[in-house]
Amino acid sequence: MQQKVRFQIEGMTCQACASRIEKVLNKKDFVESAGVNFASEEAQVVFDDSQTSAADIAKIIEKTGYGAQEKTEEALPQPEETAHVSWRLWLLLAINIPFLIGMAGMMIGRHDWMIPPLWQFALASVVQLWLAVPFYKSAWASIKGGLANMDVLVTIGTVSIYLYSVYMLFFSPHAAHGMAHVYFEAGVMVIGFVSLGKFLEHRTKKSSLNSLGLLLKLTPTQVNVQRNGEWKQLPIDQVQIGDLIRANHGERIAADGIIESGSGWADESHLTGESNPEEKKAGGKVLAGALMTEGSVVYRATQLGSQTLLGDMMNALSEAQGSKAPIARVADKAAAVFVPTVVGIALLTFIATWLVKGDWTVALMHAVAVLVIACPCALGLATPAAIMVGMGKAVKHGIWFKDAAAMEEAAHVDAVVLDKTGTLTEGRPQVAAVYCVPDSGFDEDALYRIAAAVEQNAAHPLARAIVSAAQARGLDIPAAQNAQTVVGAGITAEVEGVGLVKAGKTEFAELTLPTFSDDVWHIASIVAVSANGKPVGAFALADALKTDTAEAIGRLKKHGIDVYIMSGDNQGTVEYVAKQLGIAHAFGNMSPRDKAAEVQKLKAAGKTVAMVGDGINDAPALAAANVSFAMKGGADVAEHTASATLMQHSVNQLADALLVSQATLKNIKQNLFFAFFYNILGIPLAALGFLNPVIAGAAMAASSVSVLSNALRLKRVKIE
Repeated sequence: MQQKVRFQIEGMTCQACASRIEKVLNKKDFVESAGVNFASEEAQVVFDDSQTSAADIAKIIEKTGYGAQEKTEEALPQPEETAHVSWRLWLLLAINIPFLIGMAGMMIGRHDWMIPPLWQFALASVVQLWLAVPFYKSAWASIKGGLANMDVLVTIGTVSIYLYSVYMLFFSPHAAHGMAHVYFEAGVMVIGFVSLGKFLEHRTKKSSLNSLGLLLKLTPTQVNVQRNGEWKQLPIDQVQIGDLIRANHGERIAADGIIESGSGWADESHLTGESNPEEKKAGGKVLAGALMTEGSVVYRATQLGSQTLLGDMMNALSEAQGSKAPIARVADKAAAVFVPTVVGIALLTFIATWLVKGDWTVALMHAVAVLVIACPCALGLATPAAIMVGMGKAVKHGIWFKDAAAMEEAAHVDAVVLDKTGTLTEGRPQVAAVYCVPDSGFDEDALYRIAAAVEQNAAHPLARAIVSAAQARGLDIPAAQNAQTVVGAGITAEVEGVGLVKAGKTEFAELTLPTFSDDVWHIASIVAVSANGKPVGAFALADALKTDTAEAIGRLKKHGIDVYIMSGDNQGTVEYVAKQLGIAHAFGNMSPRDKAAEVQKLKAAGKTVAMVGDGINDAPALAAANVSFAMKGGADVAEHTASATLMQHSVNQLADALLVSQATLKNIKQNLFFAFFYNILGIPLAALGFLNPVIAGAAMAASSVSVLSNALRLKRVKIE
């Protein structure tokens, strides 16, 4: 049986490290697929658990030279510790100061600002023989693993500079005359700049890129819990299911629960993306993380920790951010050959410069500059950094993407297929008219009774409307047995005292409606009823459009996205709704198979199709679409099939999802362009001597930070 497991990876320094782990894992017969995300420092592995275990997978990763800690969903993701400057980095930066002053002096002709050569040697030795040891360890582990990483380049370059300078200072013919040319400052400052760049990169990845830290702050650490009739302030980890908890104005809800007493308003925008507070009163639900903006409630905890909707969202976000988008393969392929290629270019630079200039000192500086300027980190961060920010932005809008591939595909969508009931409309239809077949023996009350008896076994909004209407009349609903759903047609059941009752489409109940003068029968959804094979009546149910539906359709059309309605309702009803919304493509009387087939036709015509639905009958079309969106709280099969979940039952959220995806893909392309352009420009400049190793080191560090900064711009992008 296949199992999916996630690991937190420690010790990666660039995309080459991630590629190495992927390569090792994907070679194993029992591994179905493995992906490693350099930005989130996470591996996701699908494997056959009959042949191996998660612990064995972790050991395989550790053999490649990296740490691996399995991540589970039983507990909420833990907040990342704030990255602090280590004593090693502080000392390294302090040693860099006299060299920085000396280099500044040389730029203005004051060579006396540089400290004496022996002092340079002493400080450079501290750096090269002690503070740079983590680079050596990483480089050696990488080489043993069969794939060179960024630290290999840094190590080769700085060690070459150090050994050359030591030779010139103590063993060259010029040393005795005090005229030796040494470059200790280059090695020291390269190590310093690269270390600082790594720190800034790490801090950005752990804090700014990831939205989990902000979500974790939504759960209070202390709550008011009733124990033995008294209210006590307790830590959140001591709360149990069934406890009564009080939340006052300005406090956050600690668990999903049911309100026992009190009332107020709660802001649940962290889950739904809806900025307007929800009214809360006895019997209603509260969700963990919600902020009480007014009033006070006492609620009974029903779900805690990872079992809450907030916990589910955090685990889903953590997994989605750790996944890889298909476009990342471009960077993966480049990173796999990047370091060996750069070493080759550096060697050619050394030989060519020596032959042309006749000075192997100059040749060495050019070669080292090539090694240092070429950083695969920016390339490795280009895609995952943007994905992490984009995923976080989507969650803030109430959109949960299952993985990065779904988000990338959503960016290409140019055709949207919408179900009608519950998607375009409120999903709360009401009985607008009733028809009883003459001489059938059933009056309205009797028709309501048998219809409600069958429909109480269905989850469709039309079914709930009929049951609610029967209850509002105060009717006794008889028992029904052996209920069976005929997908796309209706439902049957054995009703006590009546027999086999069918409720659904007119053809399912074998009912031919007469011509009605009332317009409602021409635009409403029809539920026909038969008893023991004979039609007995029908209900006309009207459903109002959602208030923001027209705005959402306008947004989609504004961005060049074609909109289609596909519904199981009759063609007249569907066309009426389409006309109201200005939608040119409307299909009614569609079975689940019909919807899926029509989606396939659109794809065959070259369209990238997004499907939105919330019912069982939408599942085939959701599976057929390029990318699919289910409404939260709809049928489980729809949510399971869909590529993403919309927390609000709103097409506006669909528009948000597509636009966030487009902005994210655009950002990825910008990052990739920058990373490739940086190296395409930087390596030739270094090879020709326009960049010395120190400037190259600073530029290399700046490249990763620049890519991360560009990714963070996504947080400020307006979605309109």
